[in-house]
Amino acid sequence: MATFTYTARAFNGDLRTATIDASSRDDVIAQLRKQRLSVVKIDQDASKKIGKGSIKTRDVVIFTRQFSTMINSGLPLVQALTILAEQTDNKALAEVTKKVVFDVESGNTVADALSKHPRAFTNLYVNMVAAGEAGGILDTILMRLATFLEKNDALVRKVKGAMIYPTVIMSVAAIAVVVLLIFVIPVFAGMFASGGMALPLPTRIVIGASGFLKAYWWVIGAAIIVGGYSFKKYYATSNGKLVIDRIMLRMPVLGDVLRKSAVSRFTRTLGTLISSGVSILEGLEITAKTAGNRVIQDAIMQSRSSIAGGDTIAQPLQKSKVFPPMVISMIAVGEQTGGLDEMLAKIADFYDEEVDAAVGNLLSLLEPIMIVFLGVVVGGMVVAMYLPIFDMVNAVQ
Repeated sequence: MATFTYTARAFNGDLRTATIDASSRDDVIAQLRKQRLSVVKIDQDASKKIGKGSIKTRDVVIFTRQFSTMINSGLPLVQALTILAEQTDNKALAEVTKKVVFDVESGNTVADALSKHPRAFTNLYVNMVAAGEAGGILDTILMRLATFLEKNDALVRKVKGAMIYPTVIMSVAAIAVVVLLIFVIPVFAGMFASGGMALPLPTRIVIGASGFLKAYWWVIGAAIIVGGYSFKKYYATSNGKLVIDRIMLRMPVLGDVLRKSAVSRFTRTLGTLISSGVSILEGLEITAKTAGNRVIQDAIMQSRSSIAGGDTIAQPLQKSKVFPPMVISMIAVGEQTGGLDEMLAKIADFYDEEVDAAVGNLLSLLEPIMIVFLGVVVGGMVVAMYLPIFDMVNAVQ
């Protein structure tokens, strides 16, 4: 999808200049002809593209809630969207909303207009809006969407937040070790060399590590860059993502956090889609794409194939051995009673609390591990440097 700036002449002879998102110039021409506009000039405008990180989830949540309230109050769609475009603080979202207004005025549905801006409105968002328009309950669907986005964003922030503390501590530790090896250890090494004394093994190891880092820092830096790039390329492959995601789920403590957050995201997304009128097959396909883990995604797609073949959702999920038995049982009951969407919402609420507990367990386990690590590495280096001094003191005595 690209952004084009066009100049066109209306039936009464007036010239109009505006921007439009379209897949090609021919698509722009087709859209303008539907509006009975005569094309004068079309230019592709690369500067108008919306960056992925320019619209935050919080901005979309506020937009969605306000949109729902205005529709519920009886405001026409175009008027509601125009007001949102004018009052939205986020410039990128305001620009997108103006384009959505133009498309809706041109005769497109709200869902079709939103689908032209995938970096602002996800596939899940567009499908739920389409279901709301078809069922005449767009305001209700938008409110559900806002609630879903808020809870999903909170879940993501919990998991990311759990990683910030250990990442910062380990980064500080790495910097401290590098500073010691490059600036402090060589001072001790020079002192010991001038004394001509025999050094203990730990001291020789630390001095050797310091010398290697000073002489071959560029090799270490290059190895880190190449390793990071290779890992990223491997993870981008289908097999690589599957292997790494499976390893992540099997990791102690961290795997438990990732599994529970994936279960919560899966059940809340699917439950919200089903309750909004999206078919279960389409809902499973959308949910699989937003799973965030290849192992979970494959299990969901197998479940979709099972449904298409006339079976239940629960059976393939159980075979995958990814989802806990309680989740499988509750989904099976939901299918049998016809209340699958409500059951999925209950599972999601339960696992949101489980994620909180799992994150707490992860942090409580990481704190002593990091303290021990820092003590062993940094403290070990300091002790290794003082061992020869202790030997000198003992020799003098």
